[in-house]
This record gives sequence, C-alpha cells and structure tokens, in this order.
Amino acid sequence: MLQLIADAGSFAAAARACNMVPSALTYRVRQLEEALDVLLFDRSTRQAKLTAAGAELLREGTRLLTEIDAIANRVKRVATGWESQFTIAVDSIIDRSAMMELCDAFLHLDPPTRLRLRTETLSGTLEALTSGQADLALGVVMDDNTKPGLLREPLGTLSFVFAVAPHHALACLPEPLTDAVIRQHRAVAIADSVRQGSTLSIGLLAGQDVFTVADMSSKLDAQIRGLGAGFLPSHLAQPYIDSGRLVAKTVERATQQIQPSYAWQRGSKLGQGKALQWWLTQLQTVKTRHALLGKDRHVISMPHTDISV
Repeated sequence: MLQLIADAGSFAAAARACNMVPSALTYRVRQLEEALDVLLFDRSTRQAKLTAAGAELLREGTRLLTEIDAIANRVKRVATGWESQFTIAVDSIIDRSAMMELCDAFLHLDPPTRLRLRTETLSGTLEALTSGQADLALGVVMDDNTKPGLLREPLGTLSFVFAVAPHHALACLPEPLTDAVIRQHRAVAIADSVRQGSTLSIGLLAGQDVFTVADMSSKLDAQIRGLGAGFLPSHLAQPYIDSGRLVAKTVERATQQIQPSYAWQRGSKLGQGKALQWWLTQLQTVKTRHALLGKDRHVISMPHTDISV
C-alpha cells in the first residue's frame, strides 16, 4: 500500500489503482500512522510524499515481506521431512578438509536445513550427542557398551606415532623411549571438551607436566615448535616427519591405536529426517570414512541418493 501511494504520487491515484475510494485508503494509512505514532506522508502539498519515517518503513517493510515469503517457503520444505537445523559434533581427530567436502556436497542440495558444526574433543564429542546438542557425532571414542538410545558404526582404525621436534631433548635419546624418560618431559595434550562428568585422556603419564591446547592443529603446531612431546595421528604427522620438522620416536609401551565411530540417536527409519539420512548414506562408503580419518586425500565421491529436496 505504501509503495503504491509513493509510486502514484497521490492518495487519489493510488486509490484508483487498487479499486478503493480515497477515504478508505486514507483511513488505512492514518491507522498505521496512529499505531506507530509517526507521520508517514507529507500532506502539505497535493502530492503524497513519503516522510523520512515513511521511507524507512517502506524500505524495512519490503525486506520483511521478502523474508516472510522465504520463511513460508522454508516451512513448506521442512514439512517434506527435512530437519530445520542439523548439528554435527566433529571430534578434533576428524580431517577438516574431508569434512568441508561433505558439507559442500550437502549444501549444494540446497536443502531447507541449516547445517551447524560443533568442534569437540574426546568425551565431549559423545556428550554433545547424548545431551541432545548434536544430531550426529563423528570421531566418537566409546567402549564396547553402546549407550542406551544410540546407534554407532565404526569409522576405522586410527594409528598414532610418538613425535617430537628435532631440537627437542627427546629427539637424540636412544630408543625405545621408556615411560620413565618420557615422564620427565612436558606432554602436549588436547583438552577434553566434556562439560559434565569425567574427562578422558589418551597417552598421558601420571605426574607428567602437560601443556593443554584446544584442538589437534594446535597440538601439532606446539610439537613442531618443541613445546612438548606426544602422540599424533600418523597421517597428520607423516608429512612433517618426511620434511624433517618432526622426528618419530619408538616407545617402550604398545603402539597407540584408537577405533573412532560415528553415532546418532536411535530412531525408526521413518522417524529419521532427510538430513540425517543423507549423512548416514555418505558414511556408509569406505572411501568417505577413510577420508574423514585422513587416510585418503582424494576427493570424496558421493554415493547416489534418492533423497529429494
């Protein structure tokens, strides 16, 4: 209505354009002005000219109408089975490049689902899922007892190598390194992101000095700088070992290996949203799982899916 009056230049011309009597159109504008307690049109001349307040209302109102149309369209698409928001808890051991490739493929579907990633570590990855803050968790480290209400599948086996900077004191010591020797030097560890309950630690020795960082990339950086020692995922450390920026050391204890999984809330097939179905379909392929664990640097090939947007 405001746009029509502004374009027509007068109430009379606008009333004719929308098949209304001028008094009815004027009445509607005055109702709006009284509700906002502002003047929307300058009536000092024969022309209906927007005031500054009227121009602002027209500008913002046009934007809001566009957003309302978009929301209505989004609601209709969500009604077809897509989640309005889908949150993934991503453990710090997951390869970020592979994760972004999957996100890229998902977003290219142009779904009505807002995608959200949470960076978690160790117990925090599982907690995000069990607390309802995530719909899917990647890189979960769990014992053999599956948590009630959860389903999980293995991503594969991730091996670790003990590595230090070439200028670190441990670099020149004879191998294998004993726990007693390692304990005398600072370890670099990633903080468990769990909010409640006990934290989980992997590879740390009792009484050892610890430099705690937020994520795997920070741990790698710290060890390259010689700020501490510790186990790193083999695929992540190998390029730096090859270039001489890290030195791999054998240790007396058993080789570090973990078997991370991906997990989601239990529900019937019919009860699963289309976003969850899409992600679970991608995770069924060995190539995708290997890529997420950094074992395959090739572009992830997306399996066929009949999920319609």
